[in-house]
Amino acid sequence: MRYDNIHKGTFLSRPNRFIANVEIDGKTEVCHVKNTGRCKELLVEGCTVWLEHSDSATRKTTFDLVAVEKGDRLINMDSKRQTRR
Repeated sequence: MRYDNIHKGTFLSRPNRFIANVEIDGKTEVCHVKNTGRCKELLVEGCTVWLEHSDSATRKTTFDLVAVEKGDRLINMDSKRQTRR
């Protein structure tokens, strides 16, 4: 998987299935979640998440949540993008 303009963040909460609140560089950002499944075992408060930044002026959010760390694994959260082995 390859993404451009990636940022590391800390997951805070998920008010609904489409958005997450994430702390990035000391600031809380509302991010689009690329996987609308429950993911409660992955998106746990305080976990490390990876976000892709977008410069599009037409978007409601600046970041997409694309991956989450679970133990020593990086889990893809982008349900539309294939992972390569």
